[in-house]
Amino acid sequence: MTTIDRERLLVSTSWLVDRSDDPSIRILDCRYYFDGRDGYAEYRRGHIPGARYFDWTKVTVDPDDPIAYRLAPAEYIAGRLGELGIGDEHTIVGYDDEGGHFVARLWLTLARYGRADRLRILDGGWTRWVQEGRAVSTDEPTWPPARFTLPGLHPDPDLVVDADEVLQAIAEGSAVVLDVRRFSEYSGEEVRARRGGHVPGARHWFWQQSLEWDGDRTFRSAEAVLASVRRVGVGPETPVITYCHGGVRAAHAALALRMAGVANVRVYVGSWAEWGNRDDLPIALGSADPTVSC
Repeated sequence: MTTIDRERLLVSTSWLVDRSDDPSIRILDCRYYFDGRDGYAEYRRGHIPGARYFDWTKVTVDPDDPIAYRLAPAEYIAGRLGELGIGDEHTIVGYDDEGGHFVARLWLTLARYGRADRLRILDGGWTRWVQEGRAVSTDEPTWPPARFTLPGLHPDPDLVVDADEVLQAIAEGSAVVLDVRRFSEYSGEEVRARRGGHVPGARHWFWQQSLEWDGDRTFRSAEAVLASVRRVGVGPETPVITYCHGGVRAAHAALALRMAGVANVRVYVGSWAEWGNRDDLPIALGSADPTVSC
């Protein structure tokens, strides 16, 4: 496992403007909400010129898996991207209005199947774009169907883990399990599954701490992210497993940590949507140790 070169992955608003006429660029508006708002409706009200709407739940989630939000098979994902008009020759630029929150799920998906090199993330996304007064469009472009391939034969087997691997990490102390949800979810006060609480032994580190959340929602510097996560016992050499509720915030946290220099970060994709709904898995409530929250 390796760190991520943020200079290669993240692109600026100016970078994107300079390539507005580049036919090899495919811009995806990844805005999505869990509070009742409609991401597609927000897109229709205004988006970056040339962008198509991208619903991560219809591309990256396995439609045949009863456990919510698990990664779809490579062939399914490749087919959906091709239907959108994204081919092997294209560079994907993804954005949302939460600092790359939902774009990170696309990163996790592509990285798992060996094609993370096709993705760029607009740093600051829609938030920064609007703050800078950039052009906004309501036109919905269409792209002809294309052929997108995922290697499949060479996926990254160490990027994602399942519940058994989390249990093993807890038993052996072989990795820091990092809960990146809201503290109310971690403590069990906010319940979004059959059971509330957190994975026993998990430490709490809220995913938004990697971002300038109250500003333009760009990623904070590697130094700032490392300083934050060190407070819960994570350094560059620490093996880490992230989880949230549905494997989205966990993907963002893993991405941020890898860009900050923490190489060995894996994602429990099933997250609390699985763990909290399985009676055979142990849970913990509250937080007696102040060091587990940051």
